[in-house]
Amino acid sequence: MTTEAHAADRRRPPLIAVITLLTAVLTVFLIAFAWPSARSEPRNVPLAVSGPAPAVAQIQAGLEQAMPGGFEITAVPDRQAAVQRIEDRDAYGAIVLDAAQPEVLTASAGGPAIAQVLTQLSTRMSAENSGNPAKVTDIVPLPKDDPRGAGLAAGALPLVLGGIIAAAALTQLVRSGAQRMIGAITFAVTGGLALAAVLQYWLGSFEGSYLGNAGVIAMSIAAISLTLLGLEWLLGTAGLAFGGAVMMLLGNPLSGMTSAPEMLPSGWGTLGQLLPPGAAGTALRSVSFFDGAGAARPLVVLACWLLAGVALCGLGALRSRGRAVPARHEASAVAA
Repeated sequence: MTTEAHAADRRRPPLIAVITLLTAVLTVFLIAFAWPSARSEPRNVPLAVSGPAPAVAQIQAGLEQAMPGGFEITAVPDRQAAVQRIEDRDAYGAIVLDAAQPEVLTASAGGPAIAQVLTQLSTRMSAENSGNPAKVTDIVPLPKDDPRGAGLAAGALPLVLGGIIAAAALTQLVRSGAQRMIGAITFAVTGGLALAAVLQYWLGSFEGSYLGNAGVIAMSIAAISLTLLGLEWLLGTAGLAFGGAVMMLLGNPLSGMTSAPEMLPSGWGTLGQLLPPGAAGTALRSVSFFDGAGAARPLVVLACWLLAGVALCGLGALRSRGRAVPARHEASAVAA
């Protein structure tokens, strides 16, 4: 027993290696979650501007000087056109250069952080034109029960954890691969219905169709859990750990649900929208507050992840079958 204990002790890594690894993991978690927020600022935010051409050019130059690269300006003929672009999710807000009273249009439901930036912009416009203060109008406001959008922002983590926990539990508790897939899909449906009910009917964070909101959440959970199940089927525990780390350390911080994809560091916001949490967040905003406008692309992304998860599970099943056939032949030979 003493010899075995000494051998086990020799196989254990030294204490300094364990501490170094834990420190590295902690640092990675801090960077993943704090860096996007610390570097959050407008980057090519779509903004509509209505007014005379010289005034539009002046506003564009002023915005570029104040926030270089912060806004992507599109000139529109009138206020109605600006409102339409906001409702279609082609712009986060608009500036209407009316001679009587300038107006800044926001859509806090599309991104509270950007709406706050535009509100601050209206304050600056009012200071520059003290005799003609700018008016602020929220075209698509957040619900009265959740005026800061805290419920939707906090919902990003449960979406990711739901998929990861489902995959981890099913791989440990269910032996059949087919039953794991059925379990993941069933859990995604029940989880989507439950989370949507809490966010919409209890916290008041959602509006629009309850089934539509639940469907988006279910697609997100299913996309994550099926992908992780497929990776585990193919690569074992390492595949499950790798997939979970990608969803947690990249998908969640880069989802843009706490601000907007255009507020994240350049390139990272785009990457976040190609992962299930980011696509789910954008689709939820579109379905809940904008009657589905702008939901097509994120729903396609979620559908692609769903298909990828099913494909990975299929490859895992083929690999398992390929391993089972030689094992059966070997057992038959030994019996003979």
